[in-house]
Amino acid sequence: MENTLFYNQLPVYDGSVSDLLGQPEVFTRIPSDWHILITDIKDSTKAIDSGLSQVVNLIATGSIIAALNIASEVKVDIPFFFGGDGATLIIPSTLLEETMTALEAHQANVQDEFDIELRVGSFPISAIYQAANELKIAKVHVNALFSIPVVLGNGLQLAERHIKSKYRSPQTTTKNEMALRLEGMECRWNKIPPPTHSDEVICLLIDAIHGSEQAMVFKGALDKIDAIYGPHQNRNPISIPKLKLNTSLQKIRTELRTRKLRYGFMELLKEWMYTLIGKVGYLPHKSGQEYLAELVQLSDIFVLDGRINMVISGRSENRKLLVDYLEEEEKNGRLIFGVHFSEESIISCYVRNRKADHIHFVDGGAGGYTKAATMLKGKIKALKSS
Repeated sequence: MENTLFYNQLPVYDGSVSDLLGQPEVFTRIPSDWHILITDIKDSTKAIDSGLSQVVNLIATGSIIAALNIASEVKVDIPFFFGGDGATLIIPSTLLEETMTALEAHQANVQDEFDIELRVGSFPISAIYQAANELKIAKVHVNALFSIPVVLGNGLQLAERHIKSKYRSPQTTTKNEMALRLEGMECRWNKIPPPTHSDEVICLLIDAIHGSEQAMVFKGALDKIDAIYGPHQNRNPISIPKLKLNTSLQKIRTELRTRKLRYGFMELLKEWMYTLIGKVGYLPHKSGQEYLAELVQLSDIFVLDGRINMVISGRSENRKLLVDYLEEEEKNGRLIFGVHFSEESIISCYVRNRKADHIHFVDGGAGGYTKAATMLKGKIKALKSS
């Protein structure tokens, strides 16, 4: 049980992520009996180009929600990382079987409802250490309400490559209504324009060339981003004035198709009315405005899982300065990067309750993370063949 509660008991660092990266002694090795779970949408670029970017995000969000619903029942905290078209989770062995069953139920439902293939797999952390790879983690506050895991080492990337290379599509998929655990999933917001001081939303991925230099390279990049864009809260692409509820039946139907195996017209109508009431009877008032303020703080816009993944807002001139810096670092052999910019962000949500117990997963418009990842993968391939 001690290992099961490893992440619960991990101290939370109160400084900035950049400062944390300068203190390697704060990072702790993840127990070898934990497991990495990877979900990934096959041909996600094709789905996004077909206009399904919000569906892709919702499916990826569902992967995290399924695991968090299981872990929360036994009061176990687990690290998770949203990637736009998939997710990474790190879980104790005590939750492995039940979580994999839930993810496979999610996989079957996604295939049946959207004809989209969600790849699901697990990899033991012990195998990472046996292959002489490292995987260390710390927990850090990004604001008063939200803490995130920060991972150093290439273990998660190793697990992802292994799972994708060994994955075989299921011969048959059987819906398992009891195992599908997506309570709390919501996706009721319109695409969100950047805040008034910004004119674009940027999705950025940064990978260090040499694993031994990860912390130094990432710290340098984060310090540069702070210098160009300002502190974390200033570059958040989510702002209250730009949040608009989407009350269309189609939007709610898509959410229900992802969340549940069966729903009827009355349930669709009930959810539609609930959204309308929220729009006019809750959000404009004090409690609703408090929820929206929390939503901004609880938006998951920065991930460090062995590489930097972030969604930020700013002006095009800021991006040009950042890209100049990254290209120079890339030319000097310190990092490689992928970037995509758009005029909006997309948000999908996990709401257990509206009193600071909710998380909001953010991606750039038109599949920002996926498009940035395509650029990064092309560079990785070129680097390996050179």
